[in-house]
Amino acid sequence: MEALNILVKKLVAFWKITAVRRNLWRVFLFISFTGSLIKNFDIVPESYFSNSKNVLNVYFVKVSWAWHLFLLLPFIALSNSHNRHWSFVLQRLSSQLVSTAIWYIFTGLFFYIEDVTGVCSESHSPLVSRGEFTSKAECQKAGFRWEGYDISGHSFILSYSTLVIAEELVPMVSLKEDMRRQSRTSIVLDLLYVALNAIVTVWIWMFGCTSVYFHDITQKLFGTAFGLVAWYITYRVWYLNPFSPGLPPQRRPCKQHA
Repeated sequence: MEALNILVKKLVAFWKITAVRRNLWRVFLFISFTGSLIKNFDIVPESYFSNSKNVLNVYFVKVSWAWHLFLLLPFIALSNSHNRHWSFVLQRLSSQLVSTAIWYIFTGLFFYIEDVTGVCSESHSPLVSRGEFTSKAECQKAGFRWEGYDISGHSFILSYSTLVIAEELVPMVSLKEDMRRQSRTSIVLDLLYVALNAIVTVWIWMFGCTSVYFHDITQKLFGTAFGLVAWYITYRVWYLNPFSPGLPPQRRPCKQHA
């Protein structure tokens, strides 16, 4: 377990760098914009990751919110429970109800926009319209292609999930100072922390692949912008107020008496 402990300390040291969390949202804007330019000028040749059936896309990105909740919920429960009342833990867990609602609303909105702005066309001849099909589902079921304004759901969910995870990783800085002994709880917490960092790495990599290989520039910038705005409104505005899920513990928590 010593190797795990060393890895966690290195990751904690990385996230303690103020500029990392402060500028993470700018990183997504930069990747989205420059990646789109690269795509427009055909600078990067096709690769394994330009195929939407690559392993990371099929088994991680397409079920990204399941991974998000599967790893983040137990991490929040453990990292927020140290020397704190269970009511605080439940309050913090509710932040992911909010995040899930945001994910559901925005992805539904993207599908709706694509549906109302699209037309059905023959796959081999985009100029030949199939006007008898008025929805994407009907069009694709009939074996044709739906041409609508497809805001990048990948750009949205990968940027939003990463920013939320980065916020929720904060308590680990003080916890590693408090939990010096390697208990079963701290080992599980360490494993979840490493897994969340691994997921963040995958999300950023696949966000870059989306920027370089898929969608047009406005579709990616809109998707990214929605992700950044959703994160900012919750963690930078709403969660600062009393009637909210609140922010993760920012400092070493004080012991509370029952």
